[in-house]
Amino acid sequence: MSPLRVAVIIGSTRVGRVGDAVGHWFAERARCREDLAVDVLDLAGYAFPGCYPAAATPAMRGFTAAVGGAEAFVVVTPEYNRSFPASLKQAIDFAYDEWQAKPVGFVAYGSGSAGLYAVEQLRTVFCALHAVTMRDWVGLDLLGEGFEGCGRPRDTDDRLRAIAAMLDQLTWWGRALRDARRAQPYVS
Repeated sequence: MSPLRVAVIIGSTRVGRVGDAVGHWFAERARCREDLAVDVLDLAGYAFPGCYPAAATPAMRGFTAAVGGAEAFVVVTPEYNRSFPASLKQAIDFAYDEWQAKPVGFVAYGSGSAGLYAVEQLRTVFCALHAVTMRDWVGLDLLGEGFEGCGRPRDTDDRLRAIAAMLDQLTWWGRALRDARRAQPYVS
């Protein structure tokens, strides 16, 4: 069976963010699994327009193509003011059909809540896009212990168990939905 193509999407574009450190930390752990082929899509690397244009820009088309080529997603998001960043919402909205009938997992971070509110908001968004969100997720409390320099999380038993649980669910759903899309195209 071919590895499941997973796109890890780093959703913060702020200067001084820890999202890139968290995203690459997670991707390294996911790449240890032979059943996954992991790519990182860092929104900070895309020159998205400030306003939604009449025609898609090359950056928008590139991001949408990357989303379309993935079979599953892990969204790495901060929690800002009990939600997720506008940069992530904008990127999610650039694609539509590309999200459908695919699973989405979450790695979130925040101060105190470990990103819970951002994840709950994203579940609603992805449900509207006909994606399947994973029950388990990875939450990191920036106020807690367990971070190295530059915001890179340390491995702990709890974090590694959370990653394994979420990736197990993502892989099961990813394979099941890949087979289902091959048998019959998804229509909404």
